[in-house]
Amino acid sequence: MLPVRPRETASMFTRDGIQLDADIYRPEGEEPYPVLLMRQPYGRSIASTVVYAHPSWYAAQGYIVVIQDVRGRGTSKGSFYPFRAEAEDGFDSVNWAATLPGSNGSVGMYGFSYQGMTQLYAASTRPVALKALCPAMMPYDLYADAAYQGGTFRFQGNLGWALQLETEGARLRGDANAHQALFKASRNLPLYDPIPVKPGVLQQYAPQSYYFDWLEHSDPDEYWKKLSPHLEAVDLPMLHIAGWFDSYLTGNLRLYQEMSARSQNPQHLIIGPWPHIPWGRKVGAADFGSAAVNRIDRMQVRWFDQFLKGKDTGILEEPPVQLFEMGSNQWRSLEAWPTPQPQSFYLHSTGLAAMSEAEGSLKPEPPSESQSDTFVHDPWRPVPALGGHLAYPPGPQERSALDCRTDVLTYTTPLLETDWILAGELSLELYAEADNPSFDLCAVISEVKPNGQIYTITQGYRRVQSSQPGTPITLDCQPTCIRIPQGHALRLSLSAACFPAYPVNTGTGSLVREERLIEARILTITLHSGGDTSSRLHLPIA
Repeated sequence: MLPVRPRETASMFTRDGIQLDADIYRPEGEEPYPVLLMRQPYGRSIASTVVYAHPSWYAAQGYIVVIQDVRGRGTSKGSFYPFRAEAEDGFDSVNWAATLPGSNGSVGMYGFSYQGMTQLYAASTRPVALKALCPAMMPYDLYADAAYQGGTFRFQGNLGWALQLETEGARLRGDANAHQALFKASRNLPLYDPIPVKPGVLQQYAPQSYYFDWLEHSDPDEYWKKLSPHLEAVDLPMLHIAGWFDSYLTGNLRLYQEMSARSQNPQHLIIGPWPHIPWGRKVGAADFGSAAVNRIDRMQVRWFDQFLKGKDTGILEEPPVQLFEMGSNQWRSLEAWPTPQPQSFYLHSTGLAAMSEAEGSLKPEPPSESQSDTFVHDPWRPVPALGGHLAYPPGPQERSALDCRTDVLTYTTPLLETDWILAGELSLELYAEADNPSFDLCAVISEVKPNGQIYTITQGYRRVQSSQPGTPITLDCQPTCIRIPQGHALRLSLSAACFPAYPVNTGTGSLVREERLIEARILTITLHSGGDTSSRLHLPIA
């Protein structure tokens, strides 16, 4: 490792004259070094150290490290609107960083979440100096991977992030009253206003917030197409970093699959057993062992050494896909994302799947006769979110108490006679109807252990605005990779809510931004199986 000079601060000006400020970390020595650039909205001193080593560590590996406040954040000037200016500002920032004293003219970018997205926006403008990326834990398609899932607003995550951003915005403006009110709300989310997704505190103190635009655009329209990054003409080596319990896993995977299908440059993917933050061995109620300890810093340095310094690090001889297999708690090396032929397991019940776990089962053949299970969703006591990729805290959580509720249908396999490895994408085809125009379906896949404990593996969610008899409702779950041991079982739990990860469906069919608590209806939902309406779960058993 090289000695590192004291941190310095420098400014640049964008094409429209906005000053952007950055901290710069330099190794000692006169030789030119490549630049690593991170662009972020949370105050550059943080520098994503919640998951990465401090920038001085990267500088000690022989890089000039630049941590920049994006427009309107930290001490940078201008007005902040998430993602809107990041393409042009990213292009200008890469070109500026490439010409810093001591730079050899080559720039790489790293960072997760918003900092992962700023890499994509910069890359979309194709600056010549930008040579390699390490995008991590980011959504890519802002509609499908961030704001909405299965047509449903991601309430808790979106509201929490909006309050975080607007609280900091109030601090930067020096508005003490707004800061205090928004900070208080961020620590105890306001979930029960008359229109729940439009809390009064945000309307009063941050009426200009992007959050309200996200609510207004509840379909994937032109707003989202313009706001999301476009990489059709981009071809750069990328190290894609994701987590099985990260809320943006689908975005990471979408980007990797798109790039690996057409790129002439290496595309590597690593998915650990991690949530959005932190990246460690203990996630939720699980300890994934020493193999799950965060190793991303050293992997990123190898990536940048390969593509910014021209070193042969051996990384290109390694399989491009590294997946952490939960259960066995070890890494699996693959040549491509796993796409096993899905195996279907059909829902069987005598109508008591919500009353007795023995009455709901998953079998590889459909029921010989038509069956149905009926349950009631009461908006007064919605099924709560627990674990998974959107609830807080995330990860595997013990849910046997939830599965005892009579508004949760459960279907369980027999005890496994051999180990199962689930690796890839899971989905469901469900035949369901309700006595009101609209209803939600939440699916949770869990591991049932011999001691009776039940731990979340993955989940999916879908808002149904109208259902047609005999037409299946498709529901996608978060991808996963896990080994289920012999003697354990797999369970599917179905409900009509996952609150507050998603807002409670009032049953009226109204747009989410118009749904009022006073209008919420009790919903009776019937799930069918057997014959031409055989509800089923598709499992990627490797």
